[in-house]
Amino acid sequence: MDHNHIPPTVRRTYGTDDLSQTPGFAGGFINFGDWQGIDLTAPTTEDRVRSQEQLYRRVLRAFPEPRESLRLAEVGCGRGLGAALALREFRFAAVTGVDIHPDQIERARAVNARALASYPDRLGYTIGAADELPFADGSLDGVYSVEAAQHFRELAGFAAEAARVLRPGGRLVVTTFFTAPGPEAAERLKILLASFADGLDVAHPLDGFVASLTAAGFATVATESIGSHVWPGLDRYLADAVPPGHWTHHFLTAWRDGLLDYQVVTADRA
Repeated sequence: MDHNHIPPTVRRTYGTDDLSQTPGFAGGFINFGDWQGIDLTAPTTEDRVRSQEQLYRRVLRAFPEPRESLRLAEVGCGRGLGAALALREFRFAAVTGVDIHPDQIERARAVNARALASYPDRLGYTIGAADELPFADGSLDGVYSVEAAQHFRELAGFAAEAARVLRPGGRLVVTTFFTAPGPEAAERLKILLASFADGLDVAHPLDGFVASLTAAGFATVATESIGSHVWPGLDRYLADAVPPGHWTHHFLTAWRDGLLDYQVVTADRA
């Protein structure tokens, strides 16, 4: 894989800028969080971490029991805390975090050094791309991705690669924000949100991803909107973490205007 093909904004954001250290995130996770059940009166840093862990738990609960027999890969693992949580709390047989950015893999190995030493055969982190996964055909029971797919340049290749590495009956679970269809929504998002304007995030309509999954050989594709558990809580936390006019507040506006929504997508390999 040619790592020079990492988009410049992705390379910078997850390299020298280290997005996990910005005020909107906390604890090393990099996702907007599942705020269900969290008191939003005055959310704390601890609440922010809890929201991010809860988003992972929502995804990981989608895998069937007995989970102790399942071998999983996380695509876009970042600093690797979610993969470590998956192993620690859900007792999967093995979890491998995959990320396209070498800096993120280096951080994941450093941050989770103790877990790696404790479970050398069950936890790992390796470089790979969504459309070029470092696994043999049919070698995995599950693939998941938490708030990374919005950075993938296209999703058809990801769907095809996930289908390739999963055994028949294996499950894919993806959660991130998908956009409304059509060029008008994409253009409005570029005006509202700097991450779409500079190319960090890509406008991926949900129906297009569902079609790609079906074409790749997945069956029983299901989608669940969880925007109401993400955007209001995130925006309330940002009120105390970033300036009032900061562009990240516009995610709530974009959701309310129907330009994007946060979804959990599950699909089983036929």
